[in-house]
Amino acid sequence: MSTSILHLDLDTFFVSCERLLDNRLKNRPILVGGTGDRGVVSSCSYDTRRFGVHSGMSMKMARRLCPEAVVIRGNAGTYMKFSDMVTEIIKESVPVFEKASVDEFYADLSGMDKFFGCYKYASELREKIINETGLPISFGLSKNKVVSKVATGEAKPNNQIKIDFGLERDFLAPLSIQKIPSVGKKTYEMLSNMGVEHVKTVQQMPLEMMESAFGIHGRTIWKRAHGLDSPPLVPFHERKSISSERTFHKDTIDMEKLRTTIVAMAESLAYRLRMGNKLTSCISVKIRYSDYNTYTKQKRIPFTSADHILVPAILELFNALYKRRMLIRLVGVNYSHLVGGNYQIDLFDDTEEMLSLYNAMDKIRKRFGEKYVMRASSMGAKTIGAGMGNPFNGDPPIVLAHRNQ
Repeated sequence: MSTSILHLDLDTFFVSCERLLDNRLKNRPILVGGTGDRGVVSSCSYDTRRFGVHSGMSMKMARRLCPEAVVIRGNAGTYMKFSDMVTEIIKESVPVFEKASVDEFYADLSGMDKFFGCYKYASELREKIINETGLPISFGLSKNKVVSKVATGEAKPNNQIKIDFGLERDFLAPLSIQKIPSVGKKTYEMLSNMGVEHVKTVQQMPLEMMESAFGIHGRTIWKRAHGLDSPPLVPFHERKSISSERTFHKDTIDMEKLRTTIVAMAESLAYRLRMGNKLTSCISVKIRYSDYNTYTKQKRIPFTSADHILVPAILELFNALYKRRMLIRLVGVNYSHLVGGNYQIDLFDDTEEMLSLYNAMDKIRKRFGEKYVMRASSMGAKTIGAGMGNPFNGDPPIVLAHRNQ
């Protein structure tokens, strides 16, 4: 029985999410990512790419190339919400799948030709995702993960393609060698110096020549150019940790700013735990100083997802970790050892007022976004992994000053 591997990729995922949230963005060029001098482009709309903009580029350069683009800091919590929606649809539809990233999936459809027809089934799955989430998505279908991934790239935007069994070499031959996964910038430069621009040239080269030039990596490139590399599909498992980091525009020693950022990250991650019905029993804080030395400190705690437990514990870790008294470049918060479950009420310490407050805050966040309601102690944190959201949204956040903040 031949294998059938499906590769699904959400098109310009962050951009698509922002356009769903605000239809005024649909015909506007968009850049999503960090907005400071050190910021990079996480995602960009297709209409910015004709100006030379691409993911991973510095935001400063991207704004120069496309000054009319709308720049959005982005909201990680929103993107995870949409990603989880797609994950659930795929989980219900296929026997085995791999979640390669927040917007990229593989599914093993081997054997389905006998009952449904793999291409027909994949097409119906794609339509279901589009109809239920509103997100554009493309797919490639072939005998292995590598060819399917390349096919998806050729199908974009918002389209699909199937590479029939035995036609993998013919499909790959005319493509740029850069289209082969694992051919990065340096490898491409070396191949170009050898006169190799297209996959077809590698197909005509002896395996020994590629191994001589690139070692074991050369064997991988040669096999992928022939459509022969078949890496295994890694079944999806629930994530065991969540984290948030903030790299400051300028290295800082402002303790109020640092603590505000830490509190905002801890609060945002706690909200994500509750939305995912998760509890954490291990928390950690990370500090990177201006000399790039990085330190972390962690602590085991009883399982919880409550802000009033997590925030003080995170601040305690930060105060214990920060001892060098030099400028800080980055801070981060991590919750790990996650398990399914809901916050258990403490009969002695929890009050009806506190529980009602959590419920009300989470309802507002779920409807309007994470940054619409926050504690006063986290005001002023510009980006916390889940950022400031859409620049067109002029509504001010609701600020709650509470004795347990």
